[in-house]
Amino acid sequence: MMKENKIDIKKIIIANIVPIVFLGISAVGVAYSGVNGAIIMSDVISRFARNGFFVLSLLFPVLAGMGLNFGIVVGAMAAQIGILIISIFDITGIAGILVAMAITLPFAILFGWLSALVSNSTKGQEMLSSMFVGYFAHGIYLFVFLFMLGGIIKIDAPEIMIPGTNVGVRNTIDLTGVKYSLDNLIKVDMFTFCFMLAGVAAVCAVYIYIKRKTVSKAAVAVLVVCAALGVAGNILPALVMYKRVVKIPVVTYALIGLLCLFINFFFKTKLGQDMRAVGQNMEIAEVSGINVNKTRTIAQVLSVVLAGWGQIIFLQNLGNLSTYSAHQNVGMFASAALLIGGASVKKATVAQALLGTFLFHLLFNVSPMAGKNIFGSAVIGEYFRVFIAYGIIALAIALHAWKQAMGKKNS
Repeated sequence: MMKENKIDIKKIIIANIVPIVFLGISAVGVAYSGVNGAIIMSDVISRFARNGFFVLSLLFPVLAGMGLNFGIVVGAMAAQIGILIISIFDITGIAGILVAMAITLPFAILFGWLSALVSNSTKGQEMLSSMFVGYFAHGIYLFVFLFMLGGIIKIDAPEIMIPGTNVGVRNTIDLTGVKYSLDNLIKVDMFTFCFMLAGVAAVCAVYIYIKRKTVSKAAVAVLVVCAALGVAGNILPALVMYKRVVKIPVVTYALIGLLCLFINFFFKTKLGQDMRAVGQNMEIAEVSGINVNKTRTIAQVLSVVLAGWGQIIFLQNLGNLSTYSAHQNVGMFASAALLIGGASVKKATVAQALLGTFLFHLLFNVSPMAGKNIFGSAVIGEYFRVFIAYGIIALAIALHAWKQAMGKKNS
C-alpha cells in the first residue's frame, strides 16, 4: 500500500520563518499606520523599482560563498562619478542615463576587481572585509570630491561646485535633467500592467508548449491571476483609487525582469555552475580544476557593476544626488531586504530577493506612522524606521540561526 504524501506544516513554517515573521510585522504595521492602501502600494511600487537592482546584485557573491557584499557601496560611488560627469556636460534625458551607465561600467569593473583582491585575501571574513572596503573607499571618495575636484582637477561647472570657493562638489546636486527619464518612458496604472503581464505569460506559455510540448502550469497561473486582477481593477468600484493612484514604471520593471532572467540563465552556464561549486566548497572546487580566485573575482565584479547601474536607476527616480551620503547605506539596505525574503548569507534566490525587497520597503513605509499611532509619539515612530533599516539584519540572522538549529534537531 502506497504511503500518502502528507504536508509537513511545521517543516514549511521553519523553512520560511523569516519571511513569515516579517509578513506578520508588515500586516500589523499596515493595520496601525492608518494610511490608505493605495497610497502605501504606490510608494512601495516606486521604492521597489528604485532598489530592485541593488538587491539582485547581491546574489552573485552570496552564491559564490562570499556572503553579503556590503562593498556594493563602491558600485554606487562609480555610478555617482557617471552622474557627476553627465551633470557637468549637461547631458539630459534617457541619453544622460545611458551615458552615465557607460561611464559607470569601467569604474565599477575596476572597483569590483580591487575589492575582490581584498576578499580573496580574507577568505571566510568577506562580509567584514567588504564593509571596511566600503569605509576606505568612502574616505578616498571624500578626498576626490571635496578637494581634488576644483582644486587639482579644474572644473568649469559652478552650478555643482561649492559656492564661493569652486573647490569641492555641493552637498546636493539637482538631477532634474534625468529625473524619471526611465520611469516616465512608459507608465501605466497597476491593472493595465496586470494585463501586460498576462500577455507576457501567454506568450511564454505558447513558447514553452511549442518547444517542449508541455503546458507550463506557472505561466498559465500567472496568466489567469494577472488577467483576473486586471478585469477586477476595471470593474470593481472599490479598486478605483488603486487604478488612479498606483502607477507602474514599465521600463524600470522590465529592466528588473530582464536581470532576473539573466541571473537564472547565468547560473545554468558553466561559469554559473562553477560559482555554485565554489560557494559550496572551495577546496573541492579547486581540486576539480576550478580557478577559485578568478571565479570569486567575477562574482564580485558582476555584483559591483549591477549595483552601480542600480544606483543610477535609484537616482533618476529620486531626482537629486546627496553627494556625500547617497551611497553610504546601500549595502546595508540591500542586505536587509535580501535577508527578509528568506535568503541567508550562504543561499539566495531571485524569488527571495524580490519578496524581500517588497517586504522591506513595505515595512519602511508604514513603520513611522504605525509607531506613532501605537505609542502616540512621532519621534518613536521614526525610531521604528531606524529599527527596520538596521535591527532587521540582526533579527533576520538570529531567525536563520534558529532555523538551522531546528533543522539539525529534526534531522
